[in-house]
Amino acid sequence: MRLLPFQVPVGIILLSLAAFPISYGVNSVLSLSDPTAIALTGVAVLLGMFATTYLQSQGKPPQDPLFYVFAVFAFTSMVDLIIWLEQDGYISGFMEFYMREGEPYLRTSYGIMICLWDGTTHYLLYLAMLGAIHQRKSYRSLGLYWLGSLMMSLIVFLPGNVIGKFGTEIRPSFLLNIPYVLLPVWAGMRIFREPRSIVYTPAEKAVDEHRKSLLQRPQDLVLFVYLLVTIAFTLFRGLVVLDCPSDSCFNYVYQYEPYLKDPVAYPKVQMLVYMFYALPLFCLCLYGLVQPGCTWMLDWTLVLAGALAQAQFSHVGASLHRRTPYTYRIPTDTWWLFLVSNALYALGPHLLAYRCLRSPGFFTSTAPAVQDNDKKQK
Repeated sequence: MRLLPFQVPVGIILLSLAAFPISYGVNSVLSLSDPTAIALTGVAVLLGMFATTYLQSQGKPPQDPLFYVFAVFAFTSMVDLIIWLEQDGYISGFMEFYMREGEPYLRTSYGIMICLWDGTTHYLLYLAMLGAIHQRKSYRSLGLYWLGSLMMSLIVFLPGNVIGKFGTEIRPSFLLNIPYVLLPVWAGMRIFREPRSIVYTPAEKAVDEHRKSLLQRPQDLVLFVYLLVTIAFTLFRGLVVLDCPSDSCFNYVYQYEPYLKDPVAYPKVQMLVYMFYALPLFCLCLYGLVQPGCTWMLDWTLVLAGALAQAQFSHVGASLHRRTPYTYRIPTDTWWLFLVSNALYALGPHLLAYRCLRSPGFFTSTAPAVQDNDKKQK
């Protein structure tokens, strides 16, 4: 099977789709009511998937150990897709026991949205990266985008579970999220160490790009202005969830985005993550658009794009979902402004990452090339 430019092993796809019969069988055969037993069942299933993946790939062992991680995560993505299908009423009888005594906070609108994102976007990314590893090709760009997306979901979802209204319903199955914290950190370290696969820029052209000011680069100027507006919007929404007493904050939360006051706490944590993590990165990107040779822009813009895509999809989707109480949904007379502003908030980082990858000359270092030219002239 082909996905993007990569050929994905059929066995891995079938293994991930096994989530449907496995979850249906467990839900039908076992009537689990003990939260500890449910957590142990989840651990047993994950270990079984890892062992099956390992045995299945022994004919042609992958050189990258992340192959096994992505294969198991692809299986759990299908589990999340099942949760979304069941919670939105498309299927039934698959994950009822787990939603009741395992992780009940997944029944919230935000929980449903992150399950949908994991079961679609993350699943496709896993298959693409598995195909790249199978063909021994680079998946660095996909990996950085996935890393930003997954880490953003974790740093919002896990604290939101604890401090929100479901904080008293934390069960042992909550510990099943630990691999999703540790393994992505390890995977990110490996991905960052991989060599970049970018468009080659001749040294002379890179030097010419470095000499151009921001006004001589119209695309970068537009991105610079976008980042300034994004920084202001990020700071403003952070102040809103921190209960800023100004009239503008009060009017915004009640007229445009009442979801920020939902007691589930996910939107509040999301805005604080934006303010304390995304905002500094936005400021660094401003610097990277002005100062030539910031090679880190080639990587971190991809991480930022993945993080904003996941965050905005989940936030906007939860704001409009029927599981959100009516008083916290977006008002019908301002929903278009809400959608446009949040869509632009997610689109900008993608345009910035695309600009860095397609024309990286301004962000590459030219020091070695300049030194070599000086030596030749001498």
